[in-house]
Amino acid sequence: MTSYSEKATSTMFKAIVVEKDESGYRAGLKEVDESALPAGDVTVRVAYSTINYKDGLAITGKGPVVRKFPLHAGIDFAGTVEASDDARFKPGDKVVLNGWGVGESHSGGLAQKARVKADWLMPLPAGLTERQAMAIGTAGYTAMLCVLALQRHGLTPASGDILVTGANGGVGSVAITLLAQLGFRVAASTGRLQEADYLKSLGAADIIARDELSGPGKPLGKERWAGVVDSVGSHTLVNACAGTRYGGAVAACGLAQGMDFPATVAPFILRGITLYGVDSVVAPQAVRRAAWDRLAIDLDLDRLEAITHEIGLGEALQAGADILAGRIRGRVVVNVNR
Repeated sequence: MTSYSEKATSTMFKAIVVEKDESGYRAGLKEVDESALPAGDVTVRVAYSTINYKDGLAITGKGPVVRKFPLHAGIDFAGTVEASDDARFKPGDKVVLNGWGVGESHSGGLAQKARVKADWLMPLPAGLTERQAMAIGTAGYTAMLCVLALQRHGLTPASGDILVTGANGGVGSVAITLLAQLGFRVAASTGRLQEADYLKSLGAADIIARDELSGPGKPLGKERWAGVVDSVGSHTLVNACAGTRYGGAVAACGLAQGMDFPATVAPFILRGITLYGVDSVVAPQAVRRAAWDRLAIDLDLDRLEAITHEIGLGEALQAGADILAGRIRGRVVVNVNR
């Protein structure tokens, strides 16, 4: 097991380190040596990371996210290449990483340095700063994948309303912003009705109380929306499917309520709806680049800034707990050098 020293040297940097041993599971801000970085083709000086739901699970230990210990948390990062053994990247290049098991089985981006496989990296999209890329993060990138799935299905603003569940979260906030920018009428489902004005400022037309969707429902409900972006799962996803119009589509990308899907086949065989599973972790590079290219064009960056707040690396520990407790809305950018 790697030894984590508290003594700072010229090769030391700060990281949120997740550990598990006979003393239990814990995460903390530590000074670690560069020799603790895992094997990889490219070493990156990280500028920004972010806090996603999965990061909250990793930091708190409330979900079996981390599979190797000790490990630096953080499934996202943006920064500058320091050293590279791969011809695709050279020192000084700006890069972004989302997923690929980073922050789960490979040390990640809630650290001032990271070393990863070159295949996992993508050049920073033109038109975006490192901070903006992390304001988008995996949550925003996943939201774009969901929107693309609905558009590939053929849905347009003329098709009808789009439901967004988990509306105050990172995926939900960006999904609402994107859909509204594209001309869709959006219904936002949330457990925080006091945030209705915030959601309407993003572009939501209707606000639906979470309780309307989160309990056991009928196999089929009233046809209310043409499409859905769901980051919640469980009964919420079931009820979202049950309320989808004939021929509509549901893009499922999360499990905040649960991994279960206690549904019937009724919406699929009686209304011909389609359920798209959306994966952001190991999506091929071509899919990632398409999503990021669209984000750079379609996402209102001023609105993105309005839903983003910045914290320092040491504050990521509390933010991890807060995101699981539903105390965070929008996006959190982590300045790892602050």
